Amino acid sequence: MERIFFYLFASIIIVFALASVMSHKILRAVIYLLFSLLGIAALYFMMDYTFLGAIQMAVYAGGIIILFIFSVLLVHHVEGELEQPTMMRRLLMGSASLLGFGVVISIILNHNFVTVNASAKSTEVSEIGKGLLSYESGGFILPFEVISILLLAAMIGAIIISKGRKNV
Repeated sequence: MERIFFYLFASIIIVFALASVMSHKILRAVIYLLFSLLGIAALYFMMDYTFLGAIQMAVYAGGIIILFIFSVLLVHHVEGELEQPTMMRRLLMGSASLLGFGVVISIILNHNFVTVNASAKSTEVSEIGKGLLSYESGGFILPFEVISILLLAAMIGAIIISKGRKNV
């Protein structure tokens, strides 16, 4: 049964990722990306990585997609069409994609995967939180604070840009 769900979620991710890349409407591309990110979260939940699944849904499927939608709505291009790439650019990007796909497949086929012992100690969410917010070595409180200042500056810049200039 797990295999059926894996193939279902994997096909959802692939279909919506392709639809997101190939869509000519900006808002539709963002919505397709949302479904692709939710499929990835479903895979995390299926593997019992509940913390990663929750982060995937909250940060990416929630926050980033809402930010994309607000960005599209702020610039008033909801039904805007994306420009058509030239044939040379399509060929170049298609060949680069095929090359990347070949590299990934060769790495997967040549990697020696090991089975993880199911009785291994699992990490609790509280341990992850303590590790992220600690001041000691290996803690990430300083990068969190720097990112919060960066996000504040980005929000102030977005507000100033969206207000526009006053005609004097």
